[in-house]
Amino acid sequence: MYDRLSATMYAKKWWNKRNPKFYNFDELGGDCTNFVSQCLYAGGVQMDFSPLGWYYNSLNSRSPAFSGVEQLFNYSVSNKKDVGPRGKPVTIDELEIGDIVQLCQRKPVFNHCLLITKIEKTPTLETIFVTCHTNDVHNKLLADYFFTKIRFLKILN
Repeated sequence: MYDRLSATMYAKKWWNKRNPKFYNFDELGGDCTNFVSQCLYAGGVQMDFSPLGWYYNSLNSRSPAFSGVEQLFNYSVSNKKDVGPRGKPVTIDELEIGDIVQLCQRKPVFNHCLLITKIEKTPTLETIFVTCHTNDVHNKLLADYFFTKIRFLKILN
């Protein structure tokens, strides 16, 4: 069972530093999805060690879904197993803490992954706060981001 509070507490602890158990992907295109995956794992999502799964052992032993924006989304929405994140695209009003926001900031691909760590009242761009790596932030207002497209991923585990 996914523990949303544990995921957000991990995000709060590690938002401005790197957990030495995981490679820092900042120099390889960004650490945002790797960080969100770490949060999911801290929230109790078990790794899926299948060849096309969601897992991390080391830089050279990991799945693309653990550290890639599109790969995490595609894996999560197609995953039917009891391991690895299971998710579904939702509208903004269905979001909770511990869910994921993905932004398209450079056409045509989604290139940034953020964890929702706070929601005030009904979820809107002006009431959702996110935490992420690459440009390290904690509880930044989602409305403060520039993007051309946005999508929301509800974690179902």
